[in-house]
Amino acid sequence: MKRILIFCSTPSRIFWFSLKNLSFLACLSCILFIATSADLSLKKKALIFGITGQDGSYLADFLLDKNYEVHGVERPLSIQRFNQFDQERKNLSSHVIMHFGNLLDALNVVDLIKKIQPDEIYNLAAQSHVQVSFECPEYTSNVDGLGPLRILEAIRLLGLEKKIKFYQASSSELFGKVQEVPQTENTPFYPRSPYAVAKLYAYWITKNYREAYGMFACNGILFNHESPMRGESFVTRKITLAACRYKLGLQKVLYLGNLDAKRDWGYAKDYVEAMWLMMQQPTSDDYVIATGKNHSVREFVELAFKELDVEIEWRGQNESECGMDRNSGQVIVAIDPKYYRPAEVDLLLGNAEKAQKILKWNSKTSFQDLLKIMVASDLQKVLKEKYSNLKLEDK
Repeated sequence: MKRILIFCSTPSRIFWFSLKNLSFLACLSCILFIATSADLSLKKKALIFGITGQDGSYLADFLLDKNYEVHGVERPLSIQRFNQFDQERKNLSSHVIMHFGNLLDALNVVDLIKKIQPDEIYNLAAQSHVQVSFECPEYTSNVDGLGPLRILEAIRLLGLEKKIKFYQASSSELFGKVQEVPQTENTPFYPRSPYAVAKLYAYWITKNYREAYGMFACNGILFNHESPMRGESFVTRKITLAACRYKLGLQKVLYLGNLDAKRDWGYAKDYVEAMWLMMQQPTSDDYVIATGKNHSVREFVELAFKELDVEIEWRGQNESECGMDRNSGQVIVAIDPKYYRPAEVDLLLGNAEKAQKILKWNSKTSFQDLLKIMVASDLQKVLKEKYSNLKLEDK
């Protein structure tokens, strides 16, 4: 009698079947196929607008670890930036299904959502540089304010209000000229930039669609959160890069604006978990996400350089103030008025008690550890820059 050798997916198991067992094997194959198909159908789909940014990159990584099918929307000009992340974040793009799109194009947004049919949509897309928003207020308002509206309206028009959960990335910049310290979900807003005003519209339109159409739509009011993935034009990354370049002889002076502005800085990798936790709740709501501790730009500078054994001594006042290398006496930090905001936000400090109680979320990374992570990463980056320059000079 002929016999057939079957290798089962279960480790270390091999089965022998006679031809009389073929009908059984056919049934077994059908069962396995159905089980596999059911597993795939149960896999949640997430669609991330703004996947090429700092938060989008970390969120995609987080959701992949949660066994999501992750879709990301990229503008053609963002490809290079995502490829940069891809090299540093365990080949992320090979596991994400990418789509071209733009929040300025309502038809494109409708088409993407109709085609993908996601369970969860995370809108992290924005023109997120506050200083740039003063120079490009109309563009900022269109992307940051009307962009979220286009997503919400697409969900409504497609009749997916009860299927899709929506997360809107709000911002602590809503509090602006703060009305109380610390800031909670109930603190009155007082935005101080076109960026913050646009985000305020996005906040209220998200809340409006939740109440008007019964949609699961939540706002994450995230205070400043940083990482090695932060854009190089943002003050925190600008500082850590400058400190490393100074240490390796590639930069002489770091120019900054308001040294006394205080921010509640956390680690972006911790904060994307809070985004996901909001979306797993039985009902949608708005949450402040923060560490509950704030530090000045001045402190950030001091600690970043200290990580590289450079002590800063401050001299002068106002625009004449400068930071000097205590050992060499060289000026390494100076004030440039062009970095002052037209309307400054002096202090932000969040109270995340609601998130701690309901979401069971806590910030895991201290301010000091965040700085260590960023400086260590940028030191490696700058070392590569230096050796690349040396190779070019040798040629």
